[in-house]
Amino acid sequence: MRANGRQWNEMREVKFAGNFLKYPAGSILIEMGNTKVICTASIDEMVPPFLKNTGRGWITAEYSMIPGSTHVRTSREAVRGRQGGRTLEIQRLIGRSLRAVTDLNSFGERTIIVDCDVIQADGGTRTASITGGCLALLQAFGRLKEQGVIHCMPVKNFVSAVSVGLVEGQILLDLDYAEDSSAEVDMNFVITRGGLFVEIQGTAEATPFSRDLHDRMIDLALLGSTYLTGKQIELAGDVIS
Repeated sequence: MRANGRQWNEMREVKFAGNFLKYPAGSILIEMGNTKVICTASIDEMVPPFLKNTGRGWITAEYSMIPGSTHVRTSREAVRGRQGGRTLEIQRLIGRSLRAVTDLNSFGERTIIVDCDVIQADGGTRTASITGGCLALLQAFGRLKEQGVIHCMPVKNFVSAVSVGLVEGQILLDLDYAEDSSAEVDMNFVITRGGLFVEIQGTAEATPFSRDLHDRMIDLALLGSTYLTGKQIELAGDVIS
């Protein structure tokens, strides 16, 4: 039994609040245990220069942590004058994950910007951002469909993300901050409904890990992603054919 009462193969409680904000085309508050992220999707009627006159759209993401989201105040990156490497890595991951399940040829020369703002961090902020960002994206496209701008849903599959780690010799699903900070192996998996992998990120913090351990962690990640997809469908409905 883990310190927080969960079993080794048990996710934290996941909650979604849809249409969380008034102005964005899509907005979701996702809570994974004590981690809370506001995910919004905004529509820009332009595309990056490399996509002009191609008829294709684009999806990009931005990620940030508000100053009060952590135990010790996190300073704003705007004040520091530049984004840190971790921020850039995470927002690129979010963008790649959402583009992987979207038909970029189906919504014209528009950019959907998915903003993921962490308001409380207790581990798994990148996985929560991807999971909530998928729903915000669905809401934005749903609005375009209601307006008659598009005629089919560009998102072709649900996508979610989950962490798995080795902590004190035990494989654990969905690490909180305390577990993540002491993990001997730390992995993040981005997975579609149906169990296809978009991305796997893995690091051995101390000693190398075996193929067998890797495969067992994959099995546990698939269990977690099935749970997350079920929660996504509870909120959004099975809107993806």
